[in-house]
Amino acid sequence: MRGRPVTQADHDQVAELHGQGLGRNAIAKAIRRSGKTVSEIAAQLGLSFDRGPTRVATEARKVDAKAKRAALALDLLDDAARLRQQLWQPADYVDHGGKEYFRVDWTMKEPTFADKLKLMQAAGIAVDRSVRLDQYDADPGVDAAKSMLGALAAGLGAAYDQLTQPAADGD
Repeated sequence: MRGRPVTQADHDQVAELHGQGLGRNAIAKAIRRSGKTVSEIAAQLGLSFDRGPTRVATEARKVDAKAKRAALALDLLDDAARLRQQLWQPADYVDHGGKEYFRVDWTMKEPTFADKLKLMQAAGIAVDRSVRLDQYDADPGVDAAKSMLGALAAGLGAAYDQLTQPAADGD
């Protein structure tokens, strides 16, 4: 038993929603028809749900995002270097008094130990985030290949050892 007949309104809605960039399943849901029916109507109208252009745009966005992460990773390393340099530079301090407001400004030859600790923590965080960004974009196939090559080398080494061992008595 077939469902309700396809109408001109269905054709018009498919054409309009397709023109808005909706996919087959989204159109089917919007007009309360099956995906198969939407595909048949689209074919009759000469419309395609080819996602090639979408795929290309998605890949371009991925490349752009990877470039931004690479730039950010470098910026984080620069930040870490600037923070580290502050460890050995004169440091300005300001103290605002207690109940009685007064201000005292002074400069120390280097930051206090507590401030050096904070600088090192901040630099460490910047380096860590930079490394994480690099790892995020690392090729996972490289690690798999290294692992496979390591296992292969170990296996070849074991085979070589067996072949070069002196024969046991009675062999």
